Amino acid sequence: MINTNKEISKNDENCPVTINPPRTGEIIKGKVIVQERSALYVDLGAIGTGIVYGKEFHEVKDRLKDIGEGDSISAKIVSLENDEGYIELSISGATRKLVWDELREKQETREPVTVKIGGANKGGLMAKVSGLPAFLPVSQLASHHYPKVVGGDPDKILKELQKFVGEDLSVRILNLKPKTGEIILSEKMAEMEQREEQLKKYHVGQDIGGAITGVMEFGIFIRFDNDSVEGLIPVAQIPEEAKKNLSENFKIGDKLNARIVEIGNGKVFLSLADRGEARSEV
Repeated sequence: MINTNKEISKNDENCPVTINPPRTGEIIKGKVIVQERSALYVDLGAIGTGIVYGKEFHEVKDRLKDIGEGDSISAKIVSLENDEGYIELSISGATRKLVWDELREKQETREPVTVKIGGANKGGLMAKVSGLPAFLPVSQLASHHYPKVVGGDPDKILKELQKFVGEDLSVRILNLKPKTGEIILSEKMAEMEQREEQLKKYHVGQDIGGAITGVMEFGIFIRFDNDSVEGLIPVAQIPEEAKKNLSENFKIGDKLNARIVEIGNGKVFLSLADRGEARSEV
């Protein structure tokens, strides 16, 4: 058995050390003593000697190729003492915890994260964050990326979502569940913050002009002229004759006049004014 235990005298003026007892699950740092064929021994200082072995060693063996004597390494404590008296360590466990800690910090600070979209299903987009699978639900897409599909046909929605595969998107981390490995992303969080600032220059009763960006069974989306703000004209605000066949009477790209009737929670609701050349007071 390798012995790296150190005796520390409380009366030694050169060594006034206070040792906090290690805990299972704790991430600690140590220096490599030696790497053998099926085990790695780590000097953990005053608390003793750690060992990475068995299944854990073989899982990270390729990552240890460039690790040599004296190199620093981070590991997670799996057991405080195995049958041979060593502190059992996990390197992959430490890596996972450090990654989740980093993701938690990004979530709390609302730091933007750029992800490459790797796939799509009818519920949203798949990506990876720090090598871990993550999901961007349709409901968390920015408004200009939201698939405005008449009738909400799932197959058509999927077809629209597949257009994002291979693209980079800037997102925020909305929710984390380390126990289940769940990472939920949001693209619209940043958009909402930006929109709150943009909406400060608009007020209820204001006439605006814009172009139609989507026609849905529940209303018409309009993007304001000279701005990225979108508003919704609910179907209840559309004349009976016009709403009998929305997709025929209103086309994407058409210009409309509208009046702001409500602003709240980052959303703008409009009423339909006379159709024709749009105008804006902004």
